[in-house]
Amino acid sequence: MNNEQPIIVGLDIGTTKIAVIAGRKNEFGKLEILGFGKANSNGVKHGQVLNIDETIKAIKLALDNCFASNPNLDVKDVYVGIAGHHIKSLQTRGDIVRQSSEEEITQGEIDLLVKDQYKTFIPAGDQIIDVIPQEFTVDNFQNIANPIGYGGVKVGANFHIITGDRNAIRNINRSVEKAGLHTKDLVLQPLASSSAVMAQEDLEAGVAIVDIGGGTTDLAVFYEGILKHTAVIPFAGENITNDIKTGLGVLKTQAEQMKVQFGSALANEAKSNAYITIPGLRGMPAKEISVKNLANIVQARMNEILDFVTYHLKQVGLDNKALNGGVVLTGGGSQLKHLIQLTEYVTGLPARIGLPNEHLAAGHIEELAKPTYSTCIGLILKGYDDYEHNRKQFEKEFRKVEVPDGLKKTAEEVAVPEEEVITEVQVKHRRGLSNFWGKFKDGIIDLFKEEEDKHL
Repeated sequence: MNNEQPIIVGLDIGTTKIAVIAGRKNEFGKLEILGFGKANSNGVKHGQVLNIDETIKAIKLALDNCFASNPNLDVKDVYVGIAGHHIKSLQTRGDIVRQSSEEEITQGEIDLLVKDQYKTFIPAGDQIIDVIPQEFTVDNFQNIANPIGYGGVKVGANFHIITGDRNAIRNINRSVEKAGLHTKDLVLQPLASSSAVMAQEDLEAGVAIVDIGGGTTDLAVFYEGILKHTAVIPFAGENITNDIKTGLGVLKTQAEQMKVQFGSALANEAKSNAYITIPGLRGMPAKEISVKNLANIVQARMNEILDFVTYHLKQVGLDNKALNGGVVLTGGGSQLKHLIQLTEYVTGLPARIGLPNEHLAAGHIEELAKPTYSTCIGLILKGYDDYEHNRKQFEKEFRKVEVPDGLKKTAEEVAVPEEEVITEVQVKHRRGLSNFWGKFKDGIIDLFKEEEDKHL
């Protein structure tokens, strides 16, 4: 264990779950997870904290679970993700004339250039969350990725400025503080997710990161090594669940379960002769639901989300074939079956699932490598980026904390849940019955293993 590095904690306040992950880089630059806790989220809608009391309770429960996984942890400062459809972005330009043009450009001058952008005029009620330099210029030289070490009279840059509603930001900060923590920094969720699932090659090839969460779908577009666009789409996994609930007349818990176990983003791939049997309520007869109908509902909403993604790509002129890295899907919603095929069909770009395991040290539990935790892992990476560039103050003395056994991989990873609302799948066609069940059973077992965190 490398105790020369700080322990950094990511707090992902999502619409369906709140996750706390504590990590430290080992000597190979990989994250060792020292603590992990999660809780169901009740006070958040579409990525925004609406009920502060409920959110505080959920944060405290996730924190307690994190301490239960490793009692040696001491968590005070956290990096917090922010999303919600109040998030906006704008492009600006800034320049400074240097005091001593004979000397090389320093990090201090770049920091001054970034600091100046915080004075940019934005609408009343909004607040700047982040200022991200895109490409720099030094005198007449353009498209410089890093100007430190260059010489020149004038240094400038194009900036991507991210803003959010002041009240929404205040609600997050208040919830975190009342849960006994301090917000080290607020990080836009699509940027956190991007850092967790993206490699340097993706950055250069050009890629669209689509993080499908519970309440929002977050988008970050990179091209030629530069962040070109960010957006928050106010539709995501919870909308699909509500559509199933309304369209099929079932309970929300049943809708969520059907989505996770049997949902498909392509109706053509769903078996037209397969039915799900839902137990009746209080003596009512059982209800049979067509897997095909379920898939039609899921595909309609996913199509809408992907149409928004395509619209945003067109806005910045990066639809068609400009993004060689294609679309990287992450977040809990990316685990839907056949979503890759639907994404490729709607956007016309290659697609894959982005997992955060590239940055994790070997031997961690499988749970942490799910796309569900991309944002949380990305928040820790953002903290390390700050630490390595001396952007924020960190404690000078780092405590010795080992990876607890509970977060190390064991032979038996995930138990199949004992009680399930959905009882069976019937096939209304006799031919090929045994073969279908063989495939379906394996599919169900896999889906149980990938079960989202609905039950603590």
